[in-house]
Amino acid sequence: MTQPAPTDHAMEVAHQDPMCHTPVAMAQIAAKNIRLGAQGRLVLPASLRRALSLSAGDALVARADGLDRIVLEKPSAARAGLQERFAKTRGKLDLAGSLIADRRSEARRDAR
Repeated sequence: MTQPAPTDHAMEVAHQDPMCHTPVAMAQIAAKNIRLGAQGRLVLPASLRRALSLSAGDALVARADGLDRIVLEKPSAARAGLQERFAKTRGKLDLAGSLIADRRSEARRDAR
C-alpha cells in the first residue's frame, strides 16, 4: 500500500516536530523522485532540503551502496558511520602495523 505524498504543510510540521526525526519517518516524509541532469547534476527539492536542514553551498558526501543505490549524506554523518564501523576493531587490529608488514613483505619479494 503506497502512502500519498505529504503536503508542504505536513513537511513543515514534520520538520518542526522532533518526534518525526526518526530515519523511517524522515524517509517517508522526505522521499522524492529526482532526475539526473545532462551534466550529471542532481537538484534536491526544497522540501527535502528543508527536511534535512540543507542550505546552498552545504557539503555532502556521495557514495555508491551496491550497484543501484547512491547515498548522499552530510560529512558529519559519513564520519560517524565510519567511526561506528571501525570502532569494533579498536584495540583488536593494528591497521598501520599490518600495512607496514605488508609493504615490507612486498619489498622483500621484489628484491629477489
